[in-house]
Amino acid sequence: MRLLGLDVGSKTVGVAQSDPLGWTARSVEIIRIDENKGEFGLDRLGEIISEKKITGVVVGLPKNMNNTEGPRVDASRNYGKMVEDHFGLPVDYEDERLTSVEANRMLIEEADLSRAKRKKVIDSLAAQLILQNYLDKKGKLIRG
Repeated sequence: MRLLGLDVGSKTVGVAQSDPLGWTARSVEIIRIDENKGEFGLDRLGEIISEKKITGVVVGLPKNMNNTEGPRVDASRNYGKMVEDHFGLPVDYEDERLTSVEANRMLIEEADLSRAKRKKVIDSLAAQLILQNYLDKKGKLIRG
């Protein structure tokens, strides 16, 4: 089982992958997209899926703090459906509330990166956190 985690925005998609056992997630890269122009980075995503032998995808859902869903949740679900249809892989979803905030905090406190440098990696780190949260929940279900 090797999964991809995706943090979908309107301009970028952060990408993370799991290890083959599905225990840990690590950042891979950020794919540039443009929702308004209908450019979704599926060619590059397909290269990553093929290269890393991906068997499933987890897409982050940016729910509101009160658990309601807004337009970005719809956009993330649409992206997940596109991935499912285009690549024939199962797609699951993970609540991503506060992952970007947590990623930013980690980069400030632990890596001491400037704002410009944080902006270059924040989406892939958020994807890593989304995927790690998903893996942790699945592991708890399996282990007891």
